Amino acid sequence: MKRILFPFLLLSVGLISAFQLISHHENASKDWSEYLGGPDRNHYSNLTQITPENVKNLQVAWTYAAPDTGQMQVNPIIVEGILYGVTSAVRAFALDASTGKEIWRFGDPLNTWHSTSRGVAYWAEGNDKRILYTVGPFLYALNAKTGKPIESFGERGKVDLHTGLPDIAKNKFIISNTPGTIYEDLIIMPLRLSEGADAAPGDIRAFNVKTGKLAWTFHTIPYPNEFGYETFPKNAYKNDGIGAANNWAGMAIDRKRGILFAPTGSAAFDFYGGNRKGKNLFSDCLLALDARTGKRLWHYQTTHHDIWDRDHPAPPNLVTIKQNGKLIDAVAQVTKQGYVFIFDRVTGKSLFPIKEVLAPKSTLTGEQSWTTQPVPTKPAPMARQAHNLTEKDISPFAENREELIAQLKTYKKELFAPPSKQGTVMLPGFDGGPEWGGAAVDKQGIMYVNCNEMAWILTMRDTPKQDALAHLPLGEKIYTTTCTVCHGNDRKGNGKSGYPSLVDIGKRRDKGYVTQIITNGKGMMPGFTTLSTNEKQALVSFLFGEEKKEVGGETKIKMPYLPYSSTGYNKFLDSKGLPAIAPPWGTLNAIDLNTGEFLWKVPFGEEESLKAKGINNTGTENYGGAVVTESGLLFIAATKDGKFRVFDKKTGKILWETILPAAGFATPSTYQIDGKQYVVIACGGTKLGTKKGNQYVAFALP
Repeated sequence: MKRILFPFLLLSVGLISAFQLISHHENASKDWSEYLGGPDRNHYSNLTQITPENVKNLQVAWTYAAPDTGQMQVNPIIVEGILYGVTSAVRAFALDASTGKEIWRFGDPLNTWHSTSRGVAYWAEGNDKRILYTVGPFLYALNAKTGKPIESFGERGKVDLHTGLPDIAKNKFIISNTPGTIYEDLIIMPLRLSEGADAAPGDIRAFNVKTGKLAWTFHTIPYPNEFGYETFPKNAYKNDGIGAANNWAGMAIDRKRGILFAPTGSAAFDFYGGNRKGKNLFSDCLLALDARTGKRLWHYQTTHHDIWDRDHPAPPNLVTIKQNGKLIDAVAQVTKQGYVFIFDRVTGKSLFPIKEVLAPKSTLTGEQSWTTQPVPTKPAPMARQAHNLTEKDISPFAENREELIAQLKTYKKELFAPPSKQGTVMLPGFDGGPEWGGAAVDKQGIMYVNCNEMAWILTMRDTPKQDALAHLPLGEKIYTTTCTVCHGNDRKGNGKSGYPSLVDIGKRRDKGYVTQIITNGKGMMPGFTTLSTNEKQALVSFLFGEEKKEVGGETKIKMPYLPYSSTGYNKFLDSKGLPAIAPPWGTLNAIDLNTGEFLWKVPFGEEESLKAKGINNTGTENYGGAVVTESGLLFIAATKDGKFRVFDKKTGKILWETILPAAGFATPSTYQIDGKQYVVIACGGTKLGTKKGNQYVAFALP
């Protein structure tokens, strides 16, 4: 093994060079060369070797053990026989896609990141072939053949994603979980930002692939004299207490027309908007932008003045559908609420009527919730919604069913019920409905999408004022203002909802590890990049039970004060930790986008604790999307039960399934090399309490 030191560690493996491997496979492969299969993000493949008749013969073709263990959401790409992926610690790698043999690896083993990554982007011009991907706040350009950073890109191979943002955002938390979108010599970058009042603005920016220079910026919180400026308070664009409205889920691109389709999320803070009165363009919008310039062509806002965290969870699908005998190039956007909005790709006209329905008024002082919200008439929502819940919907398997029925009666659950102190039912929950796995669409215009049916409870509370915290030591003060929403005042967290206890953290982790997590974040936890070294040390001392009780120490945290905050992300669960509502808890759906009608809906996944008692077809929470093939198959992992399944796309019937080494919370990829079709899935587990894994597993016919 040959080691070459770079800003990061590069591993070059084997005697056969990447160039030789690429040359060997040229013109012999059918690729999966972009995130989710192509610029349309349709998760679609025209490969037909694996069929409904022979799929039962699938077997493991190869496995790759990544050097890091943990959750992987990666949809790997395959270009000219080379598979490019990312480990759970955000190290990029290249494999021979026919054998799984590692060619190169890029990353820093001494400073591992704990964020999630959904993959990489690929760009080529002649012999200049590049992999673009992010580590923390940096966008890297790597030589696709060698894995070495391209020194002429940005600063020695990387660009800081703070570039082009206003000065107030320079030190704020910014990463990117999702690959950028390539158009000509540009890469347009999605961003994941804080969800709180300290969030950076979610400006959409394009960078030159060759040089790393900023090419254009679209302000998602408009500046003076820009369209939509009046939908926010006049100084919102200055980013003082108002931020985000970011695209984090990725984008789709119509390269023929040069139109970029970018779905955005909510403005921050997620659950209280008294300081951002107005409709809040361009939060929660599907934006159609000129890909060369960033100029707005059209937009549609699917949630006005979002106070529910109703981000668009996935890239839109670019489809061609038939209505009244006419073919229409369309764009379809799934939402966390379980809706599908379908528009003419060029004009932005909705292809099915959309109604503005009356929405309840907020009872929180200072909040001005929007009076109406848009609801498409077709397709119907793919998940149950809170306003339809009755006591009959409480799980028959819950031992504390009567208690849950009584709880349900105390919560607000009208359609678009605003956040409240008494508690508001969120169904679909904060993750959806459809989530970041997104939807697959075939050439007939049929959408296949997996969906969660997990209810969450959103409860608001009065935010303690800074002077009320003056008696606290510095570390405890920082914990109270930044950490209690997820981990609680008692530091016990909420393990059932995925937020770990920090009690006795010193017995499980060392101070260096905890400090790194505070700085960089982990999973869905943002990094607290604005904390000084002294503040981090004080917080760690508090968490480790070492902070002196004397009052003292001023925090420089400039978190804008809002009168209300959330009590945390709490699932509505029974006494056993299972969903409080009746199954199915996860579904797989087929929707004809031509007509807006459902073709089939089936439970997706099995709750193992109930299956052991003979209770089947419960469905489970699921994360990661499907792949649909021309031969009529639907490949999908995604479920908590750790299985990889193949469905008949016409009927929803399971044709084949297998147990993965760890749950595959990712979207698979399919490709063909030298006449053999493969399907590969990243198996990192970890999420939803599942065991950790580190393998990529490829399947093929014998």
